[in-house]
Amino acid sequence: MCGIVAHVGSRDCVPILLEGLAQLEYRGYDSAGLAVVSRSGGLRVHKAKSRVAGLGSNLPARFKGGPGIGHTRWATHGEPNDINAHPHVVGPVAVVHNGIIENADELRAKLIAEGAEFASETDSEVLAHLIARASGYLPAPDAAADGTTRQASAVANDGTGQGGLEGQDDGTGQAGGEGQDDGTGQATRAGKRGGAGMARVARTGSTGKPAHADSVADNLDGRGDLEEAVRRALTSVVGTYGIAVLDARRPDRVVAARNGSPVVLGIGDKEMFVASDVAALVRYTRQVVHLDDGEVATVRADGFHTSTLDARTTTHEPSLIDADLGSYTADGYTHFMRKEIHEQPRTVERALRGRLEERFNTAHLGGLNIDAREARAIRRVKILGCGSAYYAGQVGAQLIEELARIPANAEPASEFRYRNPVVEADTLYVAVSQSGETHDTLAAVRELKRKGGRVIGVVNAVGSAIARECEGGVYLHAGPEISVTSTKTFTATCVAFSLLALHLGRIHDLSPADGARVIAGLRALPGQVTQILGEEERITELARDLAGYPSMFFVGRVRGWPIAREGAQKLKEVSYLHAEAYPASELKHGPLALVGPDLPTVAVLPDDELRDKNISTLGEIRARRGRILVVGHGTLDPRLADDMVEVPKNEPELDPILLSVPLQLLAYHAAVRLGNDVDKPRNLAKSVTVE
Repeated sequence: MCGIVAHVGSRDCVPILLEGLAQLEYRGYDSAGLAVVSRSGGLRVHKAKSRVAGLGSNLPARFKGGPGIGHTRWATHGEPNDINAHPHVVGPVAVVHNGIIENADELRAKLIAEGAEFASETDSEVLAHLIARASGYLPAPDAAADGTTRQASAVANDGTGQGGLEGQDDGTGQAGGEGQDDGTGQATRAGKRGGAGMARVARTGSTGKPAHADSVADNLDGRGDLEEAVRRALTSVVGTYGIAVLDARRPDRVVAARNGSPVVLGIGDKEMFVASDVAALVRYTRQVVHLDDGEVATVRADGFHTSTLDARTTTHEPSLIDADLGSYTADGYTHFMRKEIHEQPRTVERALRGRLEERFNTAHLGGLNIDAREARAIRRVKILGCGSAYYAGQVGAQLIEELARIPANAEPASEFRYRNPVVEADTLYVAVSQSGETHDTLAAVRELKRKGGRVIGVVNAVGSAIARECEGGVYLHAGPEISVTSTKTFTATCVAFSLLALHLGRIHDLSPADGARVIAGLRALPGQVTQILGEEERITELARDLAGYPSMFFVGRVRGWPIAREGAQKLKEVSYLHAEAYPASELKHGPLALVGPDLPTVAVLPDDELRDKNISTLGEIRARRGRILVVGHGTLDPRLADDMVEVPKNEPELDPILLSVPLQLLAYHAAVRLGNDVDKPRNLAKSVTVE
């Protein structure tokens, strides 16, 4: 969920860290912070409850240096504030963390019993204490838990000829109090916390005593000292983590580690990068290495070394980022969400490119790694995802049942992984995730593999954890999606399922004529999406009106039901209006009690074999004086609805793809009307890498 970035090289890393964090802010934006080794050798920290822009605008004077680490937070333990913001510092060690330490309370109690003092409420601070102790550092009796001294006093010399004071900066770059010379002709200062975040200046000298006689720092070689300390610390940790660790005593490296939360290394020209997503790297490099779970990396300006937690060396071949910097800019749009909605015609074209095979009226999906004989043996398809990926999976299950006549259903991955599922040998399991890192979906994949299930992935991010874990799959090729709210990746996922359903259908019992019909429908989609986007002004007017209601229903039936669910989710995410989706036939079984003039209903009404049934539902709502907005095909008796957004007609199986687009625009413009932060809705983050 959180954003991590680190840099090792000869240039000042602060602008690089801030730029990287700005690109990662969709992963979390409760607070942000930086830690760098200053040019004089001290560890400087600045963090605040603010967005990245606010952090950068309030940097203390002369806040420069390298290497450095940065973090933008999505809170899991402890409220968003200056103290709970990352990096967490213990003496010379600074840590940024993405994930959840499940045994943090147990470890905290043990550390406190051994004399450690904690400054924050976070689970992540435990890591800083563990790593600092494993590296040979123990706080002096007058040292605060975050590594700052409570009183100005000299620090011990660590054998490097450097010592000094540790202190707090007041947010202006000037710390209070008098300092002492540290042996290099420069003094550090002890001060107080200011109102514009926290900043700290700490010298590289060891401010405590060795944790044990044969300390890690004394015995390990030049590459392995900090790496081994991280490794030792992580052996006692239960949970998920993507971390970057900085030690001011070793100012030539950053150590990173991964277990369940993504970590990517970027390879530059005499410089290296670490990030939780390639978005932070595209400005500086195209060459990346994705760490696997259970790996540790030591990163220096001239390269990197990776190994397992039990110190076995691993090897990686760099891959190229399939995106450019333009993919991460708004290109004149006010919000990324609107840009990404308007990118959908091209998104559909990319998803289809090279995959439609007219010769046999089928889809070519070479990445599935399933031959025709194996495909014919599939007796059931189970689709797993979370949030919008789950709703797209429901669309996919309907497509597979209709076109391939294979029983199919979708289930939230977060539920599947915990219910001890029965795994069948003739079932094909499909894991859906835009990021390819969704924790619950990844855990479901691993549980399936453990039980011998066959799993393929439908993901957007090349090289992601789910892509690597699965036996095969389909890439979306949607390009980076920056807005927290899924729009173009939802559409691309539905298109990918259309291709999978066509592929399986033609192997099973779908006729060549029906295959040709579906292919023609798929080819028509980009132009039809463009047609819908041309109605944006009309949809904007409707959204502004509906934004005045505190709550609304979304209803649909069979093909329209998952689209109603996705529409309700979009509205909740960005407008903060309460919205609930129901199958149209379920209204009379309870929810109809809420229908009236003050609760509008958005009805998804395709022109299919169930049209008359859906019109009956509209009549039930109108009889209770409920307001109705219909999103559907053709004309409608004006007595049945107050407003209608007409959508171009495609093949019945593909209509849901088009019916979702007006609902995206409706949610977007309602949120704009209400003045919300559209791209970064409250309490949410883009890539959910925690449970």
